[in-house]
Order: sequence, then structure tokens, then C-alpha cells
Amino acid sequence: MLPIDAAAHSSRWRRRHPVDKAVLGLGLTVLAISLPPWPGAALVLVTALVVLLGPAGVPGRRLWRAYRVPLGFCVTGALPLLVQVGGPDGFLSAADGGAVRAGELLLRTSAASLGVLLFAFTTPMSDLLPRLVRAGVPAPVVDVALVTYRMSFLLLDSVRRIRQAQAARLGHTTRAATWRSLGGLGATAFVRAFDRAARLQSGLAGRGYDGTLRVLVPEARLSVPFTAASVALLAALAGLTLVLEGPLS
Repeated sequence: MLPIDAAAHSSRWRRRHPVDKAVLGLGLTVLAISLPPWPGAALVLVTALVVLLGPAGVPGRRLWRAYRVPLGFCVTGALPLLVQVGGPDGFLSAADGGAVRAGELLLRTSAASLGVLLFAFTTPMSDLLPRLVRAGVPAPVVDVALVTYRMSFLLLDSVRRIRQAQAARLGHTTRAATWRSLGGLGATAFVRAFDRAARLQSGLAGRGYDGTLRVLVPEARLSVPFTAASVALLAALAGLTLVLEGPLS
């Protein structure tokens, strides 16, 4: 199980309805990309951090381990705005206003990423995917996503076991051995993935699979107070941004 999925299963908000958490987490994401970067996205970023570390109860170290990957993409996407190719100053030179644009993009994307992580850290996929059928998503699409999601953990576990076996047989002692082990790892994982898929198909056929996977979904009710508080928080952030935008700019 991935760390972020394990955190979602043990979250304080695990029993809340996914819609409640979607209003807050995805609402923060929408504000991050729609409000002015300063101070709007900055306020969203701080708010998302406070909610994640406070009411949602996400451990700081675990949040950083998950956040550093999208943050790296955010930084990588912002760096090209600092320079321009061609022009009177040479082939490569500093872009006019590049630092401002890069900072604004970094604020937007990092704040939006925290909003998505807020939803991911509090909502297991096993709670979300089955409910998509009620939202109008075709059942076969949800079934494929659910099976792919579950199979991914089995594949990752197989890869981990293969790597351990290779390491125990001194398969990573030299660069050449590492490349041979990597090739063997890819080939073995490929074969095992097809084998597991074939066994899964045989098992479903033996159980009378009719095109729909029926799973138990934990009971959860929409919380009107929680949703109302989330909407009020989002509205307060938007209003505070409009109030502070003039003086800060």
C-alpha cells in the first residue's frame, strides 16, 4: 500500500463522505488557480497547510514526502520563465519580469497541489471509486479503474520482492550487474502482471461475473455543517483576497 493511501485509511476524516472533503480540497484547488497569485494563492497555500496539519491530522513528515514530488514539478515548470532564448541580449538571457511570473506560477501550482493532497490524504480510493457509479460514471469505466488500482499494489509488491531477491543474490554489486538485474526485474514483473490478470479473469468468470464488480462501500452521510463551513472558508478566502489585493499590489 502506498504511504498516501495508508494515511487516507487512517485519517481522522476517513468516515466523512467524499463529497464533503471534495468541496474543501478541490475548492481550495479551484481558488488557487482562479484567484490572483498574490495574495490569493498564498492564502490558499497557508490555509491548506493549516487544515492538513491541524484538523485533518496528517503527519508533517508524511505530508512532505508526498508533497515534494509535485513541488519538484512546480519548481521545474517555473524555472523556464526566468530566461528567454534569443533576442538582443544573446542566445540565452534573463527574461523581463521572469522572476515575478515564475513566482506567481510557483505559488499557484504549489497551492493547487496542496488542495489536491488534502483530498487524497483524507479519501481512500476504495471509498471514492465505487461511488462514482452513482454520480453517473459508467460502471465498466469504474470497474477498470478499481481493478487497475488494486492490481497496482500487487505489482508494486512483486517488484519489491524481486528487488530483494536480486539484492540477496548480489545483483546490485556492480553497474553491469545492476543493469542485468533491472532488465530481469522488468521482464519478470511483465510476466507476473499478465499472469495475475489471467488468474483474475478466470476467478471472475468462475464467480459469475456479469460486467459489474459489486463491493461494499462504507456508509457515510453528507455533513451539512461541514460542507457549509467549507463553503464559508472558501468564500472568506476569496473575500480576503479581494480586500488585500489593492493595498498589497
